[in-house]
Amino acid sequence: PGFRWGQTLLPGDAITMENVYNHTAITYPGVALNSLTGAQIKDFLEDIADNVFHPDPYYRQGGDMVRVANLRYTLDLTQNMGQRIQDLQFDDEPLDPSKRYKVASWGGTQPQPENSPAIWDLVARYLRTRKTIHVGQPFTPLIKGAENDGGWTVPL
Repeated sequence: PGFRWGQTLLPGDAITMENVYNHTAITYPGVALNSLTGAQIKDFLEDIADNVFHPDPYYRQGGDMVRVANLRYTLDLTQNMGQRIQDLQFDDEPLDPSKRYKVASWGGTQPQPENSPAIWDLVARYLRTRKTIHVGQPFTPLIKGAENDGGWTVPL
């Protein structure tokens, strides 16, 4: 699920519009397509990591790390802001800080143009073009420094 809610769908289940709404329920549903440099992507992830893992609890704004596709990285909880996100790779190649990448996002992570489509409309349109949906292996960042972490991570 996009925001960790919505009922679980099992292999073979039909995907209904109700399921789509359940998984994308949010009051700011606009989708944005932006061009960001590798350095901007890293800075974006660093900012999110600082909101979640800042050593001073008064600076933690909550939330969780944004979910990404085709982007792999290491999150080192022992490092300070600017050094937590490491080994960024896009499609198994190192992320080039100066190269521009096309980034689609929703849920308020990037500025959204006026009249941007709602995530549920885009997902429904995509699903209608497919007879079967193949779900790949989800990406989970490699996390360093979580030993004796006081609850930062939960074993799977």
